[in-house]
Amino acid sequence: MAKTRVAVLFGGRSPEHDVSVVSGLQALNALDTGKYDAFPVYVATDGAWLTGDALRNRALYIPDEAARATLTRVDLDLSAGKGVLVPRVKPRLFGRKPEPIGFDVALLAFHGTIGEDGPIQGVFETANVPYTGMRLLASAILMDKEVTKRAIAGRGINVLGDAVVERPATGLVPDKATLEAALRNIAFPVIVKPAHLGSSIGVSKADDLDTVRAVLPGIFKFDRTAIVEPFVDNLVEYNVAVSRVGGAVRTSAIERPKRASELLDFKTKYMSGGGAKKTGGKQPGASSQGMLSLTRDINPELPPELERKIRSWASEAYVAVGGTGAPRIDFLSNEKTGEIWLNEVNPCPGSFGYFLWEAAEKPVLFTALLDHLIEEARLCHRAVQLPSDPTPTDARLFRRP
Repeated sequence: MAKTRVAVLFGGRSPEHDVSVVSGLQALNALDTGKYDAFPVYVATDGAWLTGDALRNRALYIPDEAARATLTRVDLDLSAGKGVLVPRVKPRLFGRKPEPIGFDVALLAFHGTIGEDGPIQGVFETANVPYTGMRLLASAILMDKEVTKRAIAGRGINVLGDAVVERPATGLVPDKATLEAALRNIAFPVIVKPAHLGSSIGVSKADDLDTVRAVLPGIFKFDRTAIVEPFVDNLVEYNVAVSRVGGAVRTSAIERPKRASELLDFKTKYMSGGGAKKTGGKQPGASSQGMLSLTRDINPELPPELERKIRSWASEAYVAVGGTGAPRIDFLSNEKTGEIWLNEVNPCPGSFGYFLWEAAEKPVLFTALLDHLIEEARLCHRAVQLPSDPTPTDARLFRRP
């Protein structure tokens, strides 16, 4: 039987571009070569789609002008009704034109805006090509922290109150009166963070209005909306991934990130662990270190009621948006009082959260997790197919050829 041709897409026009490259290469290396013929498609920070075997080598990144000249720039054919990448080439007087590159499934390894939040999913919906992960609507909802709270309202899931601050039409700081009005119902200290970014990018603690105004310009360089929430004392975080297997919703191992400071910043999250070997394997072995060796407790001993809330609330949030893929749901907790709140949902977590699945009650290796995502992509694609001419007979205004 012919192998399934898989295009692994990563990179993108996102502040989380570099982390996406890591996840994409990990997935490319973990796919079962007996079942899949996989190849990389790197989306550069300027939006160009590039492919070529050299992109398998992590040392190439980020490709400079000379390296890009050795790669093939491609465009997705939106009219083919199947996966086709068309090489973008300059007209030549002599020589063969490069052949289009066909594929069966797009495995999406994007993090952050313009990749994890719906636009790329919309591209593949338009092209009618199977793609992995959450569907377009769920991706858009869950990458907006404020809209996520609205989507799960009424389901008994605790969330923190918040205020939304929009980037002004001119400049990067709202005037003081506007900001005071927006924050009138929230007591200091507060946490200020982007509404659409992950990886703790731009997250700051503020003890007063002047500090909020000081941190907003940094957020508004990357996001149009900021969320302001009450600061949680005695903060502990818990994360768990969710997927649907055979119609049943399953949760992964729970992780409790360790940290020395009040907040995990981007470098703490992704650069700790130094030169530790990164695994992501197709074979069982020593416990995985996860995305660049973030220090964490996996399956910490928890009070039964706290664990129940984490797993049941994560499952409820997943179901609320018609969950697909294997998102990671993050929670905040006051360790002394035991209070807990759903913080955010990551539609495509770093490294696909494989280390959480490898440590689950029923372990799932990274390769098997990718198998599941690819099969689910094909099932979702089949479920939404329409007739070749989707216009009902009674609604046709023009003659058909």
